[in-house]
Amino acid sequence: QVHLVESGGGSAQAGGSLTLSCQASGYSFNGGRMAWFRQAPGKEREAVASIRTSVGDTEFADTVKGRCTISRDPAKNTLFLQINNLLVSDTAIYYCAGTNQAYGGDSLNPSTYDSWGQGTQVTVSS
Repeated sequence: QVHLVESGGGSAQAGGSLTLSCQASGYSFNGGRMAWFRQAPGKEREAVASIRTSVGDTEFADTVKGRCTISRDPAKNTLFLQINNLLVSDTAIYYCAGTNQAYGGDSLNPSTYDSWGQGTQVTVSS
C-alpha cells in the first residue's frame, strides 16, 4: 500500500520561493508517476506538475510553467516541488499523488492517480 506524506508548507511572501517534499512508502521509483496538485478554498483541485519517476520526464500546468521544478530522490523515496516567484494565487493546500502506472491517462488529471497524501497548506501573502 502506497503511503504519501507531504511537508514543507507554510507561509511565504510573494516573490519568494518554497520547496515542498513528499515522503513515499510502498511506492517504487523505478516505475509509475507522481504529481503535485493543489486546491484553493472554493475551487476545484488542479494540477501543478507531474513526473515519471523512472525516467524523469515532467509536465507542468500553465499556471506554474517557468516558475516550478518537480524532482525526485529515489534514494530517499522523496518527491519535491519547488515554486519560485510565488504569487498570492499560489495559496492552496498542496497534495502529493502517485500511481504505479507510468503511462496511460492524463498525467495532469487527478483521476489518473490512486494514492494521495493528506496535503500541506501553502499561504502566500503580498
